[in-house]
Amino acid sequence: MIEPLTLVLAIGIPLYLTAVILYSIRAVKGPTIPDMVLAVDSLSYDLAVFLAGIALYYKTPFMMAPPIMLALWVYLLDIYVSKYLITREVGV
Repeated sequence: MIEPLTLVLAIGIPLYLTAVILYSIRAVKGPTIPDMVLAVDSLSYDLAVFLAGIALYYKTPFMMAPPIMLALWVYLLDIYVSKYLITREVGV
């Protein structure tokens, strides 16, 4: 009998690595800036979920701060890029 964690890791790791490769290609070769931003967002949110999963696996609450900070940083990046794309100026 296969353990559930082993099954999840055997299926999840190849899917996760495939997604990271595809996101990285889209971030580098994206035809438009919104495509690149979306790829970086997806990559960052996947990394935050991965870090949160590690924190849950080790059962330590101290490791939950970096994924939360990363998710907030990505959200601020979205706001900044959308403001720039709308107004075409940087700053306030």
